[in-house]
Amino acid sequence: MGDRHTPTARGEWAANWTLVLAASVGFSFFSVMLAGAGLFMAPIEHEFHWSRSAYALGPSVATLATALLAVPFGFLVDRWGCRRLVLAGTVLTMAAMAAFSRTGPSPTLWLVQWAVFGTVAVSIKSTAWTAAVVGVFERSRGLALGLTLAGTAVAAMVVPPLGNWLIESYGWRAAFLWLALGWGGVTLLLSWLFFFDAHDRARLGQADKVDTSGLPGLTPRQALRDSALWRLAISNFVVMVLTMGLGLHMIQILVEAGVTRGHAAWLTSLGGLMGIVGKLVTGALLDRFAPNWVGGITLGAAAAAFVLLLNGIATPAAIVAAMLVNGYASGSKTQITGHLTASYGGMKSFGAIYGVMSSLLAAASGLGPYLAAVAHDRAGSYGPFLVVGAIGCALSGLIMISMPRYPAWDRRTGAAA
Repeated sequence: MGDRHTPTARGEWAANWTLVLAASVGFSFFSVMLAGAGLFMAPIEHEFHWSRSAYALGPSVATLATALLAVPFGFLVDRWGCRRLVLAGTVLTMAAMAAFSRTGPSPTLWLVQWAVFGTVAVSIKSTAWTAAVVGVFERSRGLALGLTLAGTAVAAMVVPPLGNWLIESYGWRAAFLWLALGWGGVTLLLSWLFFFDAHDRARLGQADKVDTSGLPGLTPRQALRDSALWRLAISNFVVMVLTMGLGLHMIQILVEAGVTRGHAAWLTSLGGLMGIVGKLVTGALLDRFAPNWVGGITLGAAAAAFVLLLNGIATPAAIVAAMLVNGYASGSKTQITGHLTASYGGMKSFGAIYGVMSSLLAAASGLGPYLAAVAHDRAGSYGPFLVVGAIGCALSGLIMISMPRYPAWDRRTGAAA
């Protein structure tokens, strides 16, 4: 960042589009397991005779491990940069994903496998990809983040039909292997060729040395006392709990509504397509309008998806509308968090502050599917969960709208102007 003039948006893209490409594919790889968790639910439950909550506890353990490690990983990003962490983490994540092909009837082994996956996958979750992108983009930060984080929407669009085809054609064990080695291999290649953040470029002599003491923004201690960041954290945590619970159970919700499993997979894919649209449109809006209003309206709109899936309302047209609304809103959560964290917290300690946000989102991602499963097991349907989801998303959108105007950071002094 430094004291030099800020390049134009066109200049930023000319210099850094390959970084965004690598980051987007990398984040899609991290998202493969959660995007496919609903597909593997039925065949694994059938083979091992597990309850739904026993199955869902696995992804919850992984996201808990990721949540616990996200903060220290953020400090490592601030200290060492992203490239070395991402390259090693991609290889380890490929191995952890492939190990699921050896899953046995023991629920304990299932939980251990997810714990290992969550531990190594922290290196390729949103913190590293986001830190690299926001460190080199300023004029077009919203759109750059949108394209980067569109990777998770690509996974949500491609994995359901692809994973369903792999499971039906080769079995669920082979499907884990193909997804791990195929998607992971592409991620590793692109990251090796193109993934260099500001720290890495300075280390390789391609840019001025990065001095984090001169970067604008809050220290971790200051961020802990910032009310706007607290509101951002609370609203995103609540929405992530609810939407991740909805996402992992979406196929089963649709099946209970009378949709065939194959059509449910394609409808889920439609949500992934709208996730890409949501990231791109939201990115452009974040660069032009008040980010807290853009984020609040987007997250609040997710309430409509829960309402449309309720029994008595879930007509074929309502189901399609729910997929579109949920896909659009779900495609923007992490992007909104990254943009607003950089806007309200600055870049001085972005890795550490976003690591906390990422930790909360990871904890919410693990808690949501399990709570949805427990609600289903106790009520015998997803109705109560859907009602709570509609109320929670609406309130969270209002919390985000209440955030104040973000500081105009002084790039020379590192303080808010």
